[in-house]
Amino acid sequence: MSGSGAAPKLLFVVNVGWFFVSHRLPLALAARAAGYEVHVAAALDRDLDAGTRALLESQGLVFHELRFSRSGSHPLELLRDFIDLRRLLRRLQPDIVHLVTLKPMLLGGIAARLAGIPNVILAVPGRGSVFSARGPVAGLRRAVALAMYRIAYRRGASRVIIQNAEDRDYFVGRGIFAAADVRLIRGSGADVSRLRPSPEPAGTPVVVFASRMLKEKGVSVFVAAARRLKEKGVAVRCVLVGDPDPGNPHSHTRAELMQWVDSGTVEWWGHKPDIGAVFAACHIVCLPTFYGEGVPKVLIEAAACGRPIVTTDQPGCRDIVRDGDNGLLVRARDAQALEAALARLLGDAALRARMGARGRALVEAEFSLDIVVRQTLDIYRELAPPRS
Repeated sequence: MSGSGAAPKLLFVVNVGWFFVSHRLPLALAARAAGYEVHVAAALDRDLDAGTRALLESQGLVFHELRFSRSGSHPLELLRDFIDLRRLLRRLQPDIVHLVTLKPMLLGGIAARLAGIPNVILAVPGRGSVFSARGPVAGLRRAVALAMYRIAYRRGASRVIIQNAEDRDYFVGRGIFAAADVRLIRGSGADVSRLRPSPEPAGTPVVVFASRMLKEKGVSVFVAAARRLKEKGVAVRCVLVGDPDPGNPHSHTRAELMQWVDSGTVEWWGHKPDIGAVFAACHIVCLPTFYGEGVPKVLIEAAACGRPIVTTDQPGCRDIVRDGDNGLLVRARDAQALEAALARLLGDAALRARMGARGRALVEAEFSLDIVVRQTLDIYRELAPPRS
């Protein structure tokens, strides 16, 4: 562990670098400013992480590249990833390990136990596809995941960050985590000083779906609802924003997206790094996800930008969207219900404005980046306070 007088070491372990940049970089920088020596361990995606290492190192963070395969669950791959993590932990001896996403939590929690790391944070960003998938194979995977959670978690020594109360009750109710070790921190937050409301653009209303192009995010449901709106003659542009994720077996392909574009059903803008500019160019934000969400970051950002939201009535989504207040909730996998909700908002500019204003107020009060950073730093200080 860190020597007397030295800054305590904080190690983030994440599946892939770009996810850390988009969801945890502000937290890491705040921890560094608070007196921690911050390390980041992640795999690098060939297409999306061209500048990630340089960016992190330019911010004073220490980067360690892992070989994680997000799509791989072969026992030999899992063993390799586990050995890599255990070797890193033994060499680095961090004071706190902050494990984010499923594979780092499960493998990293066990590796930290064997390496004698005293303070481990398991950050559960939602139940994910393991818990939202259907069928006997999915049931077996859930059972395995729950068993590994039990092994990775150490009662009294671990802290568990969970993003919504329903997920907290799920894990605590099954005896996976002790309630005393769980901290409810609702999402990754939105920078309300950078993401600000703007007037609606002129012209045909634009509905934006912004996410990775994963099947569980409801991409095909959004496309089906867009097709129904077009067939009914509703004036609307339905836009997909985001790229396929080749490292995820549940991703739509580029060919599928182009087929929808060529049919005239949707537009596809690809990945856009400035999400604030995307929301400024739209009238409504839509995420018909049936993935096991925590609290979707894109919905927090949409609300911060003063845009009304249509999403599914399920854990995480209904934390940031209050039905009838700052958006509308619909049944998952229901294109007809989604189309009806979108049509309602498309036909009522005053309702859109009122819901957008309510969403902005909600984020400022409960979901801002400052709140999330402060709550997480409190956990770090509880486990290993910075030395003067």
